[in-house]
Amino acid sequence: MSGFALFVLFFFILCIILVVLSVKFVPQGTEYTVERFGKYTRTLSPGINWIRPVIDQIGARLNMMEQVLDVPSQEVITRDNAMVRVDGVVFYQIIDAARAAYEVSNLQFAIMQLTMTNIRTVMGSMDLDELLSKRDEINARLLTVVDDATTPWGVKVTRIEIKDIAPPQDLVDSMARQMKAERDKRAAILEAEGHRQAEILKAEGEKQAAILEAEGRREAAFRDAEARERLAEAEARATALVSQAIAEGDIQAVNYFVAQKYVEALRDVAAAPNNKLILMPLESSSLLGSLGGIGELARATFGESQVRK
Repeated sequence: MSGFALFVLFFFILCIILVVLSVKFVPQGTEYTVERFGKYTRTLSPGINWIRPVIDQIGARLNMMEQVLDVPSQEVITRDNAMVRVDGVVFYQIIDAARAAYEVSNLQFAIMQLTMTNIRTVMGSMDLDELLSKRDEINARLLTVVDDATTPWGVKVTRIEIKDIAPPQDLVDSMARQMKAERDKRAAILEAEGHRQAEILKAEGEKQAAILEAEGRREAAFRDAEARERLAEAEARATALVSQAIAEGDIQAVNYFVAQKYVEALRDVAAAPNNKLILMPLESSSLLGSLGGIGELARATFGESQVRK
């Protein structure tokens, strides 16, 4: 083989090598920085890209997808001097490959240290009760602070989550006793409130029963008074009729009046509790005569047919 043929072959191989070195395939979700003699010139986007071989070279290969960074567990002292152990996670995404590659060294380590420092700062300014009950507020404050700090690095922190907050065991036991005492207090309050409500309802029921009883007594007294009034009216009417008959000279009316009083007096004597035996000289003919006068008076007043009925 002649020298010219060797030169052509060498030139052909060199061209192939240069073409291979000048073609760069960038996968999706990744960006490459290009350096020319050690100085950043441009960023290669996903797909096929061309660079100048030998003069240009790839500087940094950066993952542009959202990434998660685990924050190791650390101890934090709260504002009320309670020590708790905290860990979390950080979600971030590179939005500017050049700044992420050349503005900070070891990007993940820097983000992790920045997050840990701000966790101690934010959580150390809160009481233990706030720490346990306001986790969303803690996440929001951490996100604001860390995102502002990482913006010059071309990084967007999308989320920071506190995974666990673990107080010491003795503090957990104290909190459990406090919770139990609080629940016992609530139970006692509810029980007392129920007893009070029951007593109120009972008193209300007794009051209502007393009112109804008083109204019943009032109604009964009204009925008794009305009955006595009607009885008095009947007696007055009967007395008026007897008096009218006496005034007209009817001897039977006199006999009726005497017999009535006689019978009432005899009833009162018989009803006396001190008398077990009654001895009275009574003329039965006089009593029968009086009763006969009553019958004659009734016939004269109401008529023969009605008295027979």
